[in-house]
Amino acid sequence: MFESVDDAREKLAAQSYVCDRKLATVVFLATRLDKPILAEGPAGVGKTELAKSLAASLDRSLIRLQCYEGLDEAKALYEWEYGKQLLYTQVLREKIGEVLGPTKDLREAAEALREREDVFFSENFLVERPILQAIRSEKPPVLLLDEIDRADEEFEAFLLEFLSDYQVSIPEIGTIVAEHKPIIILTSNRTRELSEALKRRCLHLQIGYPSAEVELEIVRLKAPGVGEALAQQLVATIQEIRKLELRKSPSIGETIDWAQSLVVLGGPHLTKELIEETISVIIKYDRDAEKVLAHLRGTGQRTALEQRNNEQHEAGREIWSRHHHKTKPEPGDKYGSLQG
Repeated sequence: MFESVDDAREKLAAQSYVCDRKLATVVFLATRLDKPILAEGPAGVGKTELAKSLAASLDRSLIRLQCYEGLDEAKALYEWEYGKQLLYTQVLREKIGEVLGPTKDLREAAEALREREDVFFSENFLVERPILQAIRSEKPPVLLLDEIDRADEEFEAFLLEFLSDYQVSIPEIGTIVAEHKPIIILTSNRTRELSEALKRRCLHLQIGYPSAEVELEIVRLKAPGVGEALAQQLVATIQEIRKLELRKSPSIGETIDWAQSLVVLGGPHLTKELIEETISVIIKYDRDAEKVLAHLRGTGQRTALEQRNNEQHEAGREIWSRHHHKTKPEPGDKYGSLQG
């Protein structure tokens, strides 16, 4: 268990999960208060990765339930092993004469069969699904309910008892209470609004796109082969792209993929040609790609990224001119800001 907020942050960092103090505070409180975490934000900002890193940092198993439309408790909680039940039915059929032999009338025969029907709905025939696995685990796991917003509202209602009391009810068996409360993380990409009842049961965590400083730290960590200059150019470009109105902005995962791709290609700088050749790594739709490339080419006006980098470039030229008493060279092409 985490000793403090700083301890939580350090242990997550040891699993290559970079986070700020706000996120670490929510994680720490969740482990101390036995409250689920509801992590909301755009796809690809590290919500699922948080659960994986949390499990690893506490040396606990990770149980994952991927939510989808139509998900019901049979897939999330338990189901009966029908093949095994059928096999036992065949055995009972062969022994039916012995079972009903001592009975005197139909009432007694029906009672004899009723006494044995519970055999088919006992724990011997129960198949555990993720939620029941988490409840019955000998060592408290981390349970990830991934993309809960994709599930139906009926499934949300089913979860309320579990999230409140760490227990579930199975009609044929009764109420099963968790001996060791799992750490629960629910993630949502906000494709629909979740119920107030579900939100009340959780500590809320809003995870957005990281700042340039945090994203640069992530790139250094996840793509150690990338040069410092290239890493800074890459992050600055990604941050600039996210300001555009795109169908899907590049996520942190795509930033990492891009950095790793550039390491493989061996590009020391982010050039015009390199951007055009690798744009599909970070942009998934053709119209978005066209918009991004047009923006980075500076159609109509220079981008904020070019403006900032060109100002730095001009400042460097002025210093050089003072020392060497030479006139400024002609400005570079419009991709000079991306080439360093």
